[in-house]
Amino acid sequence: MRAALFAIAPCIGVALFVVTIISVSGAQKQVPEPLSLLLEGAKLPPTPFSHAAHAEKRKIECVICHHKDKDPKEPDKCTTCHLLKEVKDSVPTAKDAFHKNCQTCHKESAAKGVNAPTKCAECHKK
Repeated sequence: MRAALFAIAPCIGVALFVVTIISVSGAQKQVPEPLSLLLEGAKLPPTPFSHAAHAEKRKIECVICHHKDKDPKEPDKCTTCHLLKEVKDSVPTAKDAFHKNCQTCHKESAAKGVNAPTKCAECHKK
């Protein structure tokens, strides 16, 4: 009986370890839905942004938006590199980066027949 316990105990330990590793590695930081993209001092209202609609539904790769993040599961804020008011080291301001990335993708999507907002008031709703 004791020999059986000594044989089973390590197996149970290994199984618990594997389950713990799988559950921890699968846990990702949950993104609130929808996000509100608001830049301090902006003249237009904030833009609601659905991470699920872009990443899961449209299958847009993380690197398209999170192009400089070392760990896509823990992305930095865009304003870490894209400053609010000034261009530094040829990095566009946050507003310019958002507009270039979002507008370009939305216009390309609309040209392919995908329903995507392309006018200011369609994203910046009052």
